[in-house]
Amino acid sequence: MTAISFPEQSVHSQAKSLIQAQRDYFATGQTRPIEFRLTQLKRLQATIIERQAAIVKAVQTDLGRPEFEGYFEIGVLDELRYVLKRLRKWAKPRRVGLPLVQLPGAAWVQPDPLGVVLIIGPWNYPFQLVISPLIGAIAAGNCALMKPSELAPATSKVVADLVRDTFSPEYVAVIEGDVAAAQVLLAQKFDHIFFTGGTRIGQIVMTAAAKHLTPVTLELGGKSPCIIDQDINLEVVAKRIVWGKFVNAGQTCIAPDYLLVHESIKSEFLAVLKQTVPAFFGDDPAQSPDFARIVNDRQFDRLAALMADESPVIGGLTNRDERYIAPTILDEVTWDSPIMQEEIFGPILPVITYRHIEEAIAHINARPKPLALYLFTNNQSLQQQVLGSTSSGGACLNDVFLQAAIWGLPFGGVGDSGIGAYHGKASFETFSHLKSVLKKPFWFDLAWRYAPYAGKLGFFKKVIGAP
Repeated sequence: MTAISFPEQSVHSQAKSLIQAQRDYFATGQTRPIEFRLTQLKRLQATIIERQAAIVKAVQTDLGRPEFEGYFEIGVLDELRYVLKRLRKWAKPRRVGLPLVQLPGAAWVQPDPLGVVLIIGPWNYPFQLVISPLIGAIAAGNCALMKPSELAPATSKVVADLVRDTFSPEYVAVIEGDVAAAQVLLAQKFDHIFFTGGTRIGQIVMTAAAKHLTPVTLELGGKSPCIIDQDINLEVVAKRIVWGKFVNAGQTCIAPDYLLVHESIKSEFLAVLKQTVPAFFGDDPAQSPDFARIVNDRQFDRLAALMADESPVIGGLTNRDERYIAPTILDEVTWDSPIMQEEIFGPILPVITYRHIEEAIAHINARPKPLALYLFTNNQSLQQQVLGSTSSGGACLNDVFLQAAIWGLPFGGVGDSGIGAYHGKASFETFSHLKSVLKKPFWFDLAWRYAPYAGKLGFFKKVIGAP
């Protein structure tokens, strides 16, 4: 692959040049062989390992994350290992049985690459959430154009440098820029668009894609409920929820958005939560090395306004200069409260009580379908009732967050929380066309299907099962 460059070009002309270069390169067929794909994935793996410290530092710069949480971004290495081990098997044609009347012959499903794909990433996990879909795009044999979030500029630069030094731009390339750059890209024709972000922008992406009949994967979000039954270990549940909610200062699409706590344990559970938060972050979380910051002033102001009239039982302190919002738990929240009208995406956890599980389920089902649903209970029949009565992108029983790191589980939303899924094999299939193929020989050719049809209807009705 020969490197190409676009000096002094506008984003529009640069995008068009890159897309055409990638289409030309894809047309050569060089991205299709499995050995080529494996080689590129290994190159990506090696570069990430080599630059992991720079990646973590960039995420810390953009989001004020502790180093431990910065390494969440490097979790793509685990997915890479998973994909490298299984790609040969996924890429093989899958045989399909034929009905008796179709014999002799053979049928199979053959995964084909789509072509040139666009990946638009978010700011909250700004490295992982552009590189993870890239793994699927490469594994499936595509060329890719990437647009990292401008709201995480340090990480965007790291991504751009990493891709430039690992791949030739006619194969994989990055265009940095703001909303205008994204609009230019969305005006172009791609073979697939993969977007991670909010629902409102997801609607814009889908509208733009529709003009070209481009398929989309939309990884969005939503208000993920967390149901707390009576039959639990209060201390363990509190630790898991406090960790999952306040990782990255709550700026996680699958963070528990609000708690639905059985009324009989609310007071006791709140008391345990009040002990757990300082156990994690100290009496002054602003001084904790383990608590992140809000990404920008706009998000800070939005979060501060959401909790302005609420009653914190812990936290509630803010510092706009540092974009700091303390880990906050709100009591006496109602379904009509402003904070219950949109995804929070910050370190604020409202608590609502319920008496009967049917009541909790009804409230969940009356709202847009969430990306995740959490339920803490030892009652297996209750687990089955909630899973069978609600709709969500995914679910996790007796824990939070960790379902997203199981590469054998498709990750994605439903309804307002997203379209399509990825991770592991799901990523490979997202960026592939599963082509159906039937092969027939010449040496056997019955006349029953050919005109004239006189005297053949009875046999045909038997073939199709018609009475």
